[in-house]
Amino acid sequence: MSDAIDLNPTLVVPDWPAPANVRAFVTTRETGPSQNDFAAFNPATHVGDNANHVALCRRLLHKEIGDERPLLWLNQTHGARVQQGYQGDSPEADAAVATNNEYACVVLTADCLPVLFCNRQGTHVAVAHAGWRGLAGGVLEATVAAMNSDPNDILVWLGPAISNAQFEVGPEVYGAFTAVHPETAEAFDHSPYRLGHYMADLYRLARFRLEALGIHHISGGHFCTACESRFYSYRRDNGNTGRMASVIWIN
Repeated sequence: MSDAIDLNPTLVVPDWPAPANVRAFVTTRETGPSQNDFAAFNPATHVGDNANHVALCRRLLHKEIGDERPLLWLNQTHGARVQQGYQGDSPEADAAVATNNEYACVVLTADCLPVLFCNRQGTHVAVAHAGWRGLAGGVLEATVAAMNSDPNDILVWLGPAISNAQFEVGPEVYGAFTAVHPETAEAFDHSPYRLGHYMADLYRLARFRLEALGIHHISGGHFCTACESRFYSYRRDNGNTGRMASVIWIN
């Protein structure tokens, strides 16, 4: 299979007031070499896709950011560890920070929330993988701390994630947030499907956490991976699906 133009990823480019030297995008599943359940652009190596197709997706993704810098791939665990500095063997982390143009930060998602960060000066960028476990575990707080920037100077974009209308959770998820921050109860609606369950709003939960840190310049947050066919969705596709890549770097 050749690197034909029509195999290149279709991208969502953030609409946010980032400085010109900060570049970012999220891939979609609309175009690419992957096939069947993983069609069409799956750069994730851990989901059972054809290894050659995944490798080609990664090469095409590398071309999008420029061949002069590598992608910092992570072994994501739904935790709160932040990788600082390039490491080539997929360090165990759920967020990454860059303070130079030597590498691009990337996380993989398919319903969890990708959160992009930069400062107004364009000297620090970051990306976090924030599902409900990561949000409750403090991945956003850890990422902001690692950026070492004034919260007033930090800009955030909330990327494609599952919407509250599609994200039913059990009482353990509700309790994980409200036991520490009772006011986050407003991010949960009672489920119309099962007694004692809730419809969780990842976007509102992320905004609450960010605003508590003094960050108020927040864009995005209007997607639904489970509703929009251009995105992979772990829940919609019963776990048999690919992943989107959210990438950010200093150009």
